[in-house]
Amino acid sequence: MHQISVSIPSFRSEDTAAERGYTVFKIEVLMSGRQHMVEKRYSEFHALHKMLKKIIKPPEIPSKHVRNWVPKVLEQRRHGLELYLQTIIMENEILPKIFLDFLNIRHFPSLPKTESCGKLTHQPALLFQRDPYLLPATNDTFSNMVIEGVIHGIFYPDLQPR
Repeated sequence: MHQISVSIPSFRSEDTAAERGYTVFKIEVLMSGRQHMVEKRYSEFHALHKMLKKIIKPPEIPSKHVRNWVPKVLEQRRHGLELYLQTIIMENEILPKIFLDFLNIRHFPSLPKTESCGKLTHQPALLFQRDPYLLPATNDTFSNMVIEGVIHGIFYPDLQPR
């Protein structure tokens, strides 16, 4: 199950002198506790659908042609597009990159199977330039406080600082 949820709570009409009016749908994306908004026109949904058909079997998308622009018809389209996005998320174990790009979701390289099973991966937390168990070199004017603190914390946790 994905940690992504989408909804389309609203839409607005845009009228420009250069082209016929169009509708913009406001998409709320919630992923891993972070929320952001994306605005898309129906033509962008339609382009996504055409690309998705090449790699997965997407659900039906609401009709491209709307006879009239009354709010009730646009509300039905809003609801249909919301259901479209939610169905893609529910029916696909791995979401296509173009779908994530459409929702402006930053994608991360997938983890190898051994790491994705909830096991911890080990990364070095501390690196030493030289062996910390050896005494400081005689030419060191100051002792390495970090190394001493780590060694004392690990091997002598009850020891009080001087």
